[in-house]
Order: sequence, then structure tokens, then C-alpha cells
Amino acid sequence: MRMGRLEGKVAVVLGAASRDNMGQAIARRFHEEGAQIVVAGRNREVLDPLAEELGGLALSCDITDRASVAAMAQDAKAWRGRLDTAVNATGWGLLQGFLETSDEELARMTTLQFTGPFVFLQEMVRAMKSNDPPGGSIIQISSATATIMLNDHAAYMGTKAGTDHVVRCVAHEFGRYGIRANSISPGLTETPMTAGAKQVPGLFESFLAGYPLGRIGTKADIAAAAVWLASDECFMTGENLQVNGGLTLRRNPTREEMAAAAGAASA
Repeated sequence: MRMGRLEGKVAVVLGAASRDNMGQAIARRFHEEGAQIVVAGRNREVLDPLAEELGGLALSCDITDRASVAAMAQDAKAWRGRLDTAVNATGWGLLQGFLETSDEELARMTTLQFTGPFVFLQEMVRAMKSNDPPGGSIIQISSATATIMLNDHAAYMGTKAGTDHVVRCVAHEFGRYGIRANSISPGLTETPMTAGAKQVPGLFESFLAGYPLGRIGTKADIAAAAVWLASDECFMTGENLQVNGGLTLRRNPTREEMAAAAGAASA
């Protein structure tokens, strides 16, 4: 059913090149709400059929390459003459001890989750400033762990937190052009990124005590929040939506609690 909250808007979703990931869930929900969709990422074998399904456009884009991001922004805008919404759903869920994190891992994480999003924000602002009239909504997918702790996740957490602050800078500086910028922080969510963790007995269950609402979040929860941020109903900018069932009111499990849960599930 086409509900129409995004009717007539043109939206680009970067990070939709993995089957059934968060970016794809957002793209499909935007389409249901009436948006015209550009899906982007590095795997055209996945993107092309998704674009066909949604009646949209697939574009190749590597967020670690400025020229690639700039070309995506230009091509997405040229497709329908404007760009109303841009979502960055890329990421790398590195789990590595703080002292064991290598220079190579740190460089890759910084490029993917700080420098890349910084460039993405720059290019989306340029595209939205030149809309007629100017304006738009930029949405960055962040993480609850940018706020609360999780063992062996420092590089991921730090880059997400840094990008959240850049989002605030964009909101502060470019609001006068009608451009909103916000981020969404899921907690643990079942996606291709967490598929390996889902196979560890008891691991997902060990997180449940941290959720006041009593369940692990879903891709649909995040997509619903993204719809509101992209819609004209939204009068908010520079904020980080904690769409994680109240997890940030409490905490993630400790390493010891996760190990105990896995042991109990395997017994």
C-alpha cells in the first residue's frame, strides 16, 4: 500500500548493496511511502534487481572514494532534477580488542566510518543547496554504541560518535538552506552485518536485559524512524534518535555476561 508520506520526494540510500540489509529495508519503506528511490553501493549484482523492484535507479558508489561519492550525488540529482533525502547506511562491524586493533584496521575503519561519511555529507549538502527551492533531509545511521559501551568495539564506536558530531555541525551550518541532518542509533539488530553473531548460541539473548521494551530491534524499526526524518512532518535537526527500545537507558552486556549466556545455551 502506498501511504504517501514521501510522495514525490527523491531519495538516495547508500549502503543498500547487501541483500536484506538495513539500507534495503529503508529503501523499500521509502518506496512504499511514495518516494522515488536511488539505491547505491559497491555491488551492482544486488543493486540492479532492487532498483528494478522499486522502479528506481541503481548507482555504483564506494564511500571511501570522494570522486565516486560526488558522481553518485550528481547522477542521483540529475535523474529527477532534485534530491530531497539522502541516507548513509554503510558500516563495518569490526570487533577487535583495543590493544589488538592494528594500524590497518584503524585506517580502514576511519576511512569507512568517518572520512567517508564526512564526504557523503559534503556532497549531499552541495546537491540539496542547489535544489529549487533548496532543502532536504540527510540521515546518517549511527549506533547505540556511540553512546554506551561494548567490549572490543572502540574503533567502530569512536568513528560513529565522531560522525554524529559532524552531523550536528551540518545541521547548525546549513539549516538556513532548509537542510536537516540527523542520525539514528540502532542497538543490536539482525542484519547481514550481525549474521555471525546471531549464530553464537545465547549471544542475542544476552542483550535482552538491556532493553526496557523487551525485544531486540528490527530493520523495520529503523526504516520507520527514517521515514519520519525524511518527511515534511519532521521539524528536528542535529539530533541523534535512539531507536533501540531504550537500550541506552541501560547498557550492553559485558564480555563475561555474553560468555555465560553462550555457555548456558550450549549446555
